[in-house]
Amino acid sequence: MRTVALSLLLLSALGLAGCQSKAEKVKKLLDQYNAEYPAYAKDCLDETSGSARMLTGEKLTAEQTAALEAKRKERDARCKPEADRLAQIQREILAAQQ
Repeated sequence: MRTVALSLLLLSALGLAGCQSKAEKVKKLLDQYNAEYPAYAKDCLDETSGSARMLTGEKLTAEQTAALEAKRKERDARCKPEADRLAQIQREILAAQQ
């Protein structure tokens, strides 16, 4: 009986330690994501230059459209590594929460 009780106590302690470690991992990943996201959002998601003009119905010339498209492609290329990194952190957070 003692052996069974001791075994159950040991298993429950290991289970709690696993949950604690899991929670710590999730917190660490969330802290990392929350530290990196604001700079990414500022550099890569703040796109108001041509959008507002287009929403108001203002016609853009072919040159303006081409310039906006080139700027968008440059931004996407520059920001893709960071976007991929943040997406990977999000996947790790979801996996750690399972």
